[in-house]
Amino acid sequence: MTKKRWIIILVIVTSLGATAVLAQREFRGRNSPRGSRQRYPRQRFDFRQPAFEPEWEIDREFSRDVFTFVRIRYSSGYRSGRRGIRGGNWLTDYPDSELNFSFRLHQLTSMEVNPIPIILELTDPELFNYPFIYIVEPGNLVFGEEEIKNLRRYLLNGGFLMIDDFWGRAEWYNIYGQMKRVFPEREPIELTLAHPIFHCVFELKEKPQIPAINWAVDRYDRLTGRTTERPDAPFARYYGIYDDKGRMMVVICRDTDLGDGWEREGMSKAYFHEFSEKKAYPLGINIVFYAMTH
Repeated sequence: MTKKRWIIILVIVTSLGATAVLAQREFRGRNSPRGSRQRYPRQRFDFRQPAFEPEWEIDREFSRDVFTFVRIRYSSGYRSGRRGIRGGNWLTDYPDSELNFSFRLHQLTSMEVNPIPIILELTDPELFNYPFIYIVEPGNLVFGEEEIKNLRRYLLNGGFLMIDDFWGRAEWYNIYGQMKRVFPEREPIELTLAHPIFHCVFELKEKPQIPAINWAVDRYDRLTGRTTERPDAPFARYYGIYDDKGRMMVVICRDTDLGDGWEREGMSKAYFHEFSEKKAYPLGINIVFYAMTH
């Protein structure tokens, strides 16, 4: 990616029509008891290109000009993860989060979207071929020196980073400190509700706080009324980090979990209607739209 920005022209359906379409597809499957998780064969895990069955075909004329969801595999916090995969917090909500989000982006916009999300490391040369990257659960993240160097270059050359799913003051101080290592000269600026990122496609009347599903609903599928996961995270905050020309390079979603809203859409009707449909998907699509057009 060079300093010449990727510009992807989006023709977005109206918010009302999009919401109606979303509601009609409420239990689309991967996390529903009636779903089809078994569709995805247990093959050798490839961090660069997971082997999933595509749900749609990419137009050949746009085969190199599609939006691809890129999850970042950061080097810190390794442990034995799900399915025996050696991973860490960076693997949270994988793969349903990005598979569902890619589907909704394809369904609700005219953007050409790759049905196969990928995972890259910050040190991978391929990083510069993708304009949008996603980091999840950075509460204990510690960047390596090469990761800092590459991430800084990527963002200053036109890339965009979304940081999601961390809660409380301690985790905020950690990601704040890590981003200061990337940009010592820049401060995150808190976004007000008037910022276009909350209005550019879907009109949001609040800065949404989206909890993990186990906090949001009880076993009878009733909403608990709780939206926070921590006493020191009473409401969501959103921050931007900007370059010298005023372009947002990073959006930080603090005290909220958009990824769970995408991942868990098929598990609970109450959770879907309150958090996935009204908050997680609308804001996620707004963020992608804003990142790709500014």
